[in-house]
Amino acid sequence: MADPRLSISRRTLFKQATVAGLATVAAPMLNINRYRLFGQGTPEYSARAIGLVQRSLVIDMLSPFTLNFPQQAKWEASPETFDDATFQQFLDSGINVFHPAVGLGGISPFDTALRWFASWNSFIAGNDTRLMRVDSAADFSRIKSAKKIAVILGLQNAEHFRSPADVNLFHALGQRVSQLTYNSRNLIGNGSTERRDEGISDFGAAIIERMNTVGMAIDVSHCGDRTTLDAFELSKQPVLITHSNVRALANGHPRDKADEAIRAVKKSGSVMGITGVRMFVSDREPTTMETALDHFDYVAKLIGPEHLGVGSDIDLHGYDDMPPELNKQLRAGYKGSYGFREKIDIEGLDHPKRMFDLTEGLIRRKYSDANIEGILGGNFRRVLSGIWSV
Repeated sequence: MADPRLSISRRTLFKQATVAGLATVAAPMLNINRYRLFGQGTPEYSARAIGLVQRSLVIDMLSPFTLNFPQQAKWEASPETFDDATFQQFLDSGINVFHPAVGLGGISPFDTALRWFASWNSFIAGNDTRLMRVDSAADFSRIKSAKKIAVILGLQNAEHFRSPADVNLFHALGQRVSQLTYNSRNLIGNGSTERRDEGISDFGAAIIERMNTVGMAIDVSHCGDRTTLDAFELSKQPVLITHSNVRALANGHPRDKADEAIRAVKKSGSVMGITGVRMFVSDREPTTMETALDHFDYVAKLIGPEHLGVGSDIDLHGYDDMPPELNKQLRAGYKGSYGFREKIDIEGLDHPKRMFDLTEGLIRRKYSDANIEGILGGNFRRVLSGIWSV
């Protein structure tokens, strides 16, 4: 959801993320098959949930490293400030692969994107013992054994593509995923909160063709309905919905996807990542973990669990820890149709260990181990591997 394209000053809205991580300790048995994995004061998790997270390649297909963009800039300028305690917190989260995409735009999106990829590449290179960039399907197989945090570089907009040749350029810089639009219109197509619902332009069709050619994944999470469906029609490769929810369960929220788009995910052989953003999950209270799990169930019943994934749309800590005034300014950056309420996050999905809580929820909903491993990351791994192998 975070969109720094509005202005550089927008980045100052985000509260400093907590960086003091808790080292993993031996998990003492508390009762039959339940463990406190991270020491005193942390939740209990079942042996089954712990095992599933630990053996899965867990991929969050939309999760910035931090919503405190000045902190991110500090890490990029001085990679050594991404210290052991911070790294341990990432390891303890159980998330192996992060897709920290943001929505860039503004007066010169091409130049802004060049700086963004240069900064991220510098940050990763400066932490090569802790971080790795995912460039190909082969990289997935070595992430867990390397004991590193992996990063898929992408953007939540494609305004930086001035011509199809720019797709090749940014692919060479490490970009492996791109949303076609953010919430508003660009030269490619329409965003989800635009006044008019229009489709993909001729220019957009050429960009999609080039993305297919070089092996860059197309993402339509923030796209309007017609642009979303056009992308599925035009692309010769699967089209991703990295982070969205079911519109039928959220009273027609424009950032969510209609059943027609969800069915297109299956036809495309692709994956839809579910978010824990409160107003995308429901327009009324109570909105709980169980309400979010309803979105997983809906997609699973409509098109099958092999097309489900996770795109949390938050950092490790979420939005609701922000100071009230900064939270107010953040909300002001979006149209009223976003429907913000008192909270943005959902309890149980708003903390660094959320993948363990989600896994427990999927167990409660009677998903098989194989389906849970797919939802936690296996399904996105499968589809991205195919797209990147062209």
